[in-house]
Amino acid sequence: MRTPLVSLILLILFLPMVAFSQHNRAAVYAGQFYDQRPQVLAEQIELFLEQVKKKSRKTGNLRALIVPHAGYSCSGAVAASAYKLIENLDYKTVVIVGTIHRGNIAGCSIYPEGGYETPLGIAQIDKILAQKIAEDSGFGYNPAAHRAEHSIEVQVPFIQMVLPQAKIVPILMGHPTQETVLTLANSLTRILSGTNTLVVVSTDLSHYYSKSKANAIDAQTITLLKSFDTNTLLEKLQRGENIMCGGGGVAASLLYTKKMGSASLDLLQYADSSMTCGSPSEVVGYMAAALYSENSQPEETLREEDKKDLLRLARTSINNFLKKKGGPEYSPESSGLLIERGVFVTLTKDGTLRGCIGFTRPVAPLYQTVIQAAVFAAVRDTRFKPVTAAELRSINIEISVLTPLQKINDPMLVTVGKHGLFISRDTRGGLLLPQVPVENHWTRLTFLEQACLKAGLPKDAWKSGAALYIFEATIFHEQRSSKKTL
Repeated sequence: MRTPLVSLILLILFLPMVAFSQHNRAAVYAGQFYDQRPQVLAEQIELFLEQVKKKSRKTGNLRALIVPHAGYSCSGAVAASAYKLIENLDYKTVVIVGTIHRGNIAGCSIYPEGGYETPLGIAQIDKILAQKIAEDSGFGYNPAAHRAEHSIEVQVPFIQMVLPQAKIVPILMGHPTQETVLTLANSLTRILSGTNTLVVVSTDLSHYYSKSKANAIDAQTITLLKSFDTNTLLEKLQRGENIMCGGGGVAASLLYTKKMGSASLDLLQYADSSMTCGSPSEVVGYMAAALYSENSQPEETLREEDKKDLLRLARTSINNFLKKKGGPEYSPESSGLLIERGVFVTLTKDGTLRGCIGFTRPVAPLYQTVIQAAVFAAVRDTRFKPVTAAELRSINIEISVLTPLQKINDPMLVTVGKHGLFISRDTRGGLLLPQVPVENHWTRLTFLEQACLKAGLPKDAWKSGAALYIFEATIFHEQRSSKKTL
């Protein structure tokens, strides 16, 4: 018997169509990956959803779903176990991250406007959100990539059934380089924070191994995902290991979820194609999972080895610049070095400040920002003569990686020993790193006054009209010494 949801979908289908944008993408794979008959398709998806064993959502914010993208006869039941979690919820937009199976592109392609057509109608693009992500990430639009790709298309009918009011933002990822993955993760974090948006990542697991081998490899992959070890995941993807076809999008979703707070992965279902549509001699693995975060505070992602690499990179960059050797040849192996953060590099000599310059807000991937800040600290801090090649050996280097600036209205929120401080008014601004008041034994009041003086403002400007920002910092240095950092 036809359910109310199916009846509603069919009613919508046969209402007069409004004029849609010329940017509508046709349903290329209807009749191949899923049924092209609207009523049959709607009833099939409804049956998949009805057969899902009810599973409660975990505590925390549901940030993303990971779902397979094979034909519905093979992986539809697994996909339904994820979509059941969001049935009839009030998400405004779903960002769908797919992967290119035919050909390749650099970075990602973001569908800008119009809609994705399926037998169930046209899923409208959230034009404003798509534009924001595109502008923030720098990713463009490649129409040909979307026309020939199924990984996004097969998700749309499910979304139309469980979230009929939602718009979509289709994003196709090409080769999953570290830079591409980190750029997408950072943009999603900045743009989606505070919005009513869900991310859906489209991927299958291993391809065409025997059932026993595929199940073993997939189990290892799932363990890797549960641990949120994106460094190892990206290393495997870069080596071309046969673990998943949409691994770049998965890595980006893991990083995005971690950046939004304490993260966890809930495995909803695992299966392989031999259970539904194929031989056990060559199977494809399917997984449905949900990603949650507990709060909206970004997590630190730098490892100890990352910190050592950045310190070495800072010293090499200064040395090369002073000896006119050009920039260092460096390609980061860790995704932690591709995050975007504000950075300050502090130089001291015999415990005395010798230079300190940085960037309060992200300007480039972390390793590139460190290169630039290190050279500037050595030769562009106008309080000092430029560092010479001869004295570089006696210079100590300290790096401070900043969290995003947070504007506050109450000065009592400033905590000495925890917060750095940025104070601005009109065109003037002054920043003091978190270690400064500790090293100088300042009270909160002195800290506020000194930040005002650093900005070239009266020392009581924090009381009247100046904007106050706090931040935290991960601080690491080559060796411990008494530093006067300003």
